[in-house]
Amino acid sequence: MSNTLLERIQAPGDVKLLAENDLPALCEEIRSFLIQSVSATGGHLSSNLGVVELTVALHRAMDLPQDKILFDVGHQCYTHKLLTGRRAGFAALRQKEGLSGFPNPKESDCDTFIAGHGSAALSTAIGIARAKKIKNEPGKVVVIVGDGAFTGGMVYEGMNNVSKLNNLVLILNDNKMSISKNVGQMANYLTKLRTDPKYFHAKAQMETVLERIPLMGDAMIRLLQGGKQLVRRGIYHSTMFEEMGFQYIGPVDGHDVTMLAQLLTNLREQYAPIFLHVVTQKGKGLKQAEENPGEFHAVSSIDLNHLTDPELSPKDSFSATFGSTLAELGNDEPRLCAITAAMKYGTGLNFFKHAHEDRFFDVGMAEEHAVSFAGGLASQGLLPVVAIYSTFFQRAYDQIIHDVNLMKLDVLFAVDRAGLVPGDGETHQGIYDTAVFSHLGIPVYAPANYAELQHWLTRLVREMRGPRAIRYARGGETAALAALGCSGALYDRVESRPGARVALVSYGAETEEIIAASDLMHIQGVAADSYKLTRLYPLPEDLCETLQGYDTILFAEDAILTGGIGQQLGYALRQTGWNGRYLLHAVDNTHLLHASVPELRRDQQLDAQSLANHLLRL
Repeated sequence: MSNTLLERIQAPGDVKLLAENDLPALCEEIRSFLIQSVSATGGHLSSNLGVVELTVALHRAMDLPQDKILFDVGHQCYTHKLLTGRRAGFAALRQKEGLSGFPNPKESDCDTFIAGHGSAALSTAIGIARAKKIKNEPGKVVVIVGDGAFTGGMVYEGMNNVSKLNNLVLILNDNKMSISKNVGQMANYLTKLRTDPKYFHAKAQMETVLERIPLMGDAMIRLLQGGKQLVRRGIYHSTMFEEMGFQYIGPVDGHDVTMLAQLLTNLREQYAPIFLHVVTQKGKGLKQAEENPGEFHAVSSIDLNHLTDPELSPKDSFSATFGSTLAELGNDEPRLCAITAAMKYGTGLNFFKHAHEDRFFDVGMAEEHAVSFAGGLASQGLLPVVAIYSTFFQRAYDQIIHDVNLMKLDVLFAVDRAGLVPGDGETHQGIYDTAVFSHLGIPVYAPANYAELQHWLTRLVREMRGPRAIRYARGGETAALAALGCSGALYDRVESRPGARVALVSYGAETEEIIAASDLMHIQGVAADSYKLTRLYPLPEDLCETLQGYDTILFAEDAILTGGIGQQLGYALRQTGWNGRYLLHAVDNTHLLHASVPELRRDQQLDAQSLANHLLRL
């Protein structure tokens, strides 16, 4: 017999076989497992520690996969994966050919939908719930949405479209607000009363009887509902949710697993879409994560016995270099403003906030608003910088076009986590920004090291106007790239060998691979020069002229193949009459993995050995 409760859970539904009084102990085992496992592999920690009891209760009350559970954002799904028989996979969490850090229907039929970006899962859940209605399929659709996602507009667009979906449960995972004692006790009492199936039957029967009363029935229903809403406005502040068609329940304690399981079981019978307000503590069970949940939101492998002080400045990284440089520029430029979308620490803008708090804006998980807001600032003569991860800039495509680029406003887009990104897989790769910005005619710069980032960020702020973008990789500079220094030129020949008829060209972090590829070719007796672009778009004016003398040119980029910089350079060379051999290595987005960056490069044929081999075969 298994030694622990968690070991008894080998398949979906096994949690139902446990005794009710075993559930709190199971939650503690899960929390301990997650802390130990994620500290070894890295992953999202704080958010998962906060939803252990809620997820256990859902699996206790729901029947998967007939019932559907969606997570917003999907990185809080670790307990769900444990309860659906994937415990052994956590040893390779977010590693190549290992367990994904997000829901993935390819892994399990209990994973309903891929969910890597926030605020979108409710709209998806509404679609699934509506499909169940159209197909006359049984089962509930439950979507867990964090309070952070409620800063994004899509949640409200979805809430406006729930109309009478009595198979939909929206759970607000509120890990910021607390409940004062008196309100909490009253709320708990009323919640128990209002989630009893007898309440639903009585309510439905009363409304049916009143509707049959000629003339006065509808008016009486509205009067009773109005009085009820006045009471709830004082107790729950929930009028908005009920006016949008939800049956509001809560707030309830998100760490009382027994109560949650009973409540969710009662909600199997519902007459309207449910809005369940659950209060949790992010990072629960790990003291440092409880005190600073943002610092432990996503972690690399960590030593639990020697945790760093979360108040310390971030380690050296492109993000920290960007943030500290921007803060210094703000000293001399009073018009400079900094905007981010719920990523103050991740983008390094905590430095700017400390130095210029009145000009720092964290707009929440609302990238669309961030860009349009920046457009408004710029239209009034200010100089906004919008710092967002590359993968999340995708969400603001229309706003970049319509609210900034159309009027050529002075907005600087700082594209963090550009290029290949480890761990999070296909939902978080920063591979589309070069194509997007260049297609819109927006200049794009790609510094390869800290010195270049500082130089070009300063010039982009002080000298250049209109829409413009600067992109840089996740993490820190390597020794090889740091050694290149900064020439201040739009492109550099970073390696030159006598008699070279082959040129390798790249930019950003991928520059390291073409240098190494050139070295590998040299060992095999083939001379090759290497070029690093800093301005990607428009292509430097004399670049094609410089490259004319080579018979073979290989361009490598850790961004999308179709419409990327490599294709643009190839076309430009042909337009000048160059008839040499052009080889292009870029990202094929049809099979994006969750793996380390070196593994991703090998998989995409962007590593030095693959580049050298391609040339040597010719």
